[in-house]
Amino acid sequence: MSAPTSGTGVRAVIEVIARALTDRPDDVRVVESPHKGTTLIELYVAPGDLGKVIGKQGRTAAALRTLAASAGEREGKQVTLEIREGR
Repeated sequence: MSAPTSGTGVRAVIEVIARALTDRPDDVRVVESPHKGTTLIELYVAPGDLGKVIGKQGRTAAALRTLAASAGEREGKQVTLEIREGR
């Protein structure tokens, strides 16, 4: 497993967890951008890994969103996490 790319703490937290959850960790990509007064974190995963990141009844996705919000709060940011299928 390769080390997370440089970036904010929120981005790094999401990237490390997503890489651990997926079968293809090298296909995980995390993009951070400002969006309407909040920080938008977009998590891209391989199509076959999308279900693993979302989890049963969306529980894993909800947990990731909670972690992102908590990590953002520590940095004084409001964070929104969106999970997307990468290409």
